[in-house]
Amino acid sequence: MASINIDLARKSGSIDRNIYGGFIEQLGRCVYGGIYEENSPLSDEHGYRKDVMAAVRDLRTPLLRWPGGNFVSGYHWTDGIGPVENRPPQMELAWHSTESNRFGTDEFMDYCRTMNVEPYICVNMGTGTMDEARTWVEYCNGTGNTYWANLRRKNGHEEPYNVKYWGLGNEVYGTWQIGAMTPEDYVKKATEFAKIMKWTDPSIKLVGCGDTGWKDWDDIVIPGLAQYIDYYSLHLYTGSDDYYSNVLAPALADFALESSRAIIDRARYNQKIEHPIYIAYDEWNVWYRKRAAETALEERYNLSDALAVSSFLNSFIRHSDTVKLANLAQMVNVIAPIFTSPEGLFLQTIYHPLRLFAEHMQDIALDIHVESESLPFTQEQDKSPYGFPFASLGPFKILDASATCDASGKTVTIAVVNRHREQDLSTTLKFADNVTIESAYAYEVNGDNPNSENDFEQPNEVSIQEHHLHSGEQDITYTFPAHSLTLLRLQLA
Repeated sequence: MASINIDLARKSGSIDRNIYGGFIEQLGRCVYGGIYEENSPLSDEHGYRKDVMAAVRDLRTPLLRWPGGNFVSGYHWTDGIGPVENRPPQMELAWHSTESNRFGTDEFMDYCRTMNVEPYICVNMGTGTMDEARTWVEYCNGTGNTYWANLRRKNGHEEPYNVKYWGLGNEVYGTWQIGAMTPEDYVKKATEFAKIMKWTDPSIKLVGCGDTGWKDWDDIVIPGLAQYIDYYSLHLYTGSDDYYSNVLAPALADFALESSRAIIDRARYNQKIEHPIYIAYDEWNVWYRKRAAETALEERYNLSDALAVSSFLNSFIRHSDTVKLANLAQMVNVIAPIFTSPEGLFLQTIYHPLRLFAEHMQDIALDIHVESESLPFTQEQDKSPYGFPFASLGPFKILDASATCDASGKTVTIAVVNRHREQDLSTTLKFADNVTIESAYAYEVNGDNPNSENDFEQPNEVSIQEHHLHSGEQDITYTFPAHSLTLLRLQLA
């Protein structure tokens, strides 16, 4: 018998809804043929796929990062504005394609406004200049009688876009990136970008480019940029064909958040920095099968991948005082929860935890205590292809969980991943106070086996099952099925 102990007085942080953000990049069929497909019978008059928009709305996506990703390090934003017929097609070196520039800043902003989504733009610190970044801010946010603000107006957009979030480059620590730098060189360059961008619009929030959160890069860049940035980005991809390596690897997200939080706290203390610096986990996902550009990164997800995604989300909830932005990479077709064809779409397995968390998790994180047996897992069992050893982060409990409540303390939602491949686990939920559970609903993501996946022929092999539970008790006992995610939504008297 396992237990989850809940004390409503132990509130650990406020959850920023931006942790449920998304990410799009001109890569494969993410934009072209994904969110944007001109002349399709499934698209509106602006070329946006209506079926994709409906699926994204159901995810309640609050924030959308664009244009990259590796793509941004060779992207010049001025190529993507003005009359579409005058925009120059360009050789695209990150993913070895040709960029038509049919989708640019104004199209992205129109999409965000249509979807009621906050835009997050990452600037080019590869082939781009600081003046190019500065003028992008002015084009989007300028209100005066200046060239770039007037050019936006000339292009049909009188009111400023008021883009709040701006990223200072993408993965510039990596040799795969155009314009890769040492951490010392990045600090020098990003400092100048940050100064001129904030001088252009002091209201913007800047995101510094981080690595995993536990690398030497992070040790140098966080203190180097601390006085200029509001967020520090982390990127993490996990995944493995081995079931336990797959579902346990998101423990690295906890490690990354705790490591980077310590570096940030030390930098703020030593430099007497008063403004907060939060984490933006602006690329994360399970991704390990389709890694080459020629495959267009069209990963097909199974149930075990959905469980790993659920554990990432649990980590963000548990560290809600640290992580305030997160962007699943990516949104459509490319390592994505939504998969399209010219005739329609289906929802991949990872779509369902994303929807459940955004729909049911409340705004206050609770510090809960989970008692369950641990899974035996050693370094020899770690089959991850990424080279990030994580067995030493264990022992790993069978149940991975997070919990939230609303401001009144009357609605409590607990997300529980049973990571055991074969074993159901009966679990008692115990409240510290004498509360009565007025009503209880369970939302379960599961399938026949961990390798179950959805496709066009069988779109519901992995889906959400809803159950109404017996209520009127002070505690509740629930059996979490093997290889499952369950959200329990409790209404307290």
